[in-house]
Amino acid sequence: MKIRTRLLLSGLLLAMTAVSAAALPEYVEDEPFPSLAPLVERVSPAVVNIRVSQTVEQRSRSGDDAFRRFFGIPDGYGGSQQIASAGSGVIVDAARGYILTNHHVVENADEIQVSLMDGEILDAEVVGSDAATDIALIKVDAEGLVEMPIGDSEVVRVGDFVLAIGNPYGLGHTVTSGIISALGRTGISRDGYEDFIQTDASINPGNSGGALVNMRGELVGINSAIISRTGGNVGIGFAVPTEIAGSIMSQILDFGEVRRGLLGVSIQTIDSEVAKALEISVDSGALISLIEPGSAAEDAGLRVDDIIVEVNKETISGASELRNTIGLMGSGEKIDIKYVRGDQTFSTIATLGQQQLATTAGAGVDIHPGLDGAEFAASSTTGTRRGIEVASVVPDSSAAQRGLRTGDLITAANRREVRNLDELAAIAATSSRLFLLVQRGDRAILLQIR
Repeated sequence: MKIRTRLLLSGLLLAMTAVSAAALPEYVEDEPFPSLAPLVERVSPAVVNIRVSQTVEQRSRSGDDAFRRFFGIPDGYGGSQQIASAGSGVIVDAARGYILTNHHVVENADEIQVSLMDGEILDAEVVGSDAATDIALIKVDAEGLVEMPIGDSEVVRVGDFVLAIGNPYGLGHTVTSGIISALGRTGISRDGYEDFIQTDASINPGNSGGALVNMRGELVGINSAIISRTGGNVGIGFAVPTEIAGSIMSQILDFGEVRRGLLGVSIQTIDSEVAKALEISVDSGALISLIEPGSAAEDAGLRVDDIIVEVNKETISGASELRNTIGLMGSGEKIDIKYVRGDQTFSTIATLGQQQLATTAGAGVDIHPGLDGAEFAASSTTGTRRGIEVASVVPDSSAAQRGLRTGDLITAANRREVRNLDELAAIAATSSRLFLLVQRGDRAILLQIR
């Protein structure tokens, strides 16, 4: 009898729960029922949908007979094709029409159109863009825009509730919710500067460039990437913190370009094995193997064999972490460096120099036609070897088809060491064919450029 009573009570409770879930009350004991609707209504007008049109060159598929026969394409067919893609953006300055989005959303765009929440469609133009952090600033001319206040991403904590708002799969203004899952994520993008916020708020294709919003209705991140084997959301998404996005935006507006900081050192990671071989007391950090003359490092009194263990009181565990930390800072910034020399620990202040970057994505064509579509750093001394860093490569460009990848380090051309673009251009001027020695991770690769 007791068992039957308990079963009846359980069934009644389940039925009551189902009814309650179907129609949530507006008030519970005279208190408003919690809802995110007021927050969503306030911030959603600041999020826009972005449609991008671009022209891409089609490579001939003449070698694929089955492909040509199936689609009725004549042999040798190539030419160009207009394609469209979608993304999201966030209005951060309504008066001037400035919108933050991702670099990869507007990269190589021929035409950009922005759709507001009320359905109005506006033409937009790129003000500036930075591939290394995947942040771009675009502009529209319109009145009555709604902006989203920029929050402080430095104070967000793991466990904070957040909203992701964007244009997933082209569905238009869509809101998902979740929490901050982790902070300071790196290693997501092979070739960029990273300090991602990780969230389990659903982020899908088309959300790129959209808003990650805290419970105060402030922008704390620009949604940028996901980890997924299927291309859909699996609860692991990444956003560029507003500390970085805001810095990139300020540099674009102040200087017309991104002026990334440069310490001027070649470094390698210290681990337990290296520490044992060198008989040093620290088992992590960045070992300085070269210092550029006149660089910020030299001016700060650093020497070869010094081990950098902290920057601005943040631990530096290895070479990639130091590269990432410095690369996310602007030129002219002062940084506190803690380093180990021998058995003693010292501190110094360095004023960062400026990385010299090519100004256009197709800058490689000025050096050699086979490098068209590649953008280079003028020089790089952030790895174990000196050379020219490949800052970005346009997909299907001449440089991409010849095997060059973003993040590659060109150390020699035609068996001659190259340390900057001038040296590479001088070699290219004497030969129509280049053999580039490229450092890619732990591998050395020889690429033929014709």
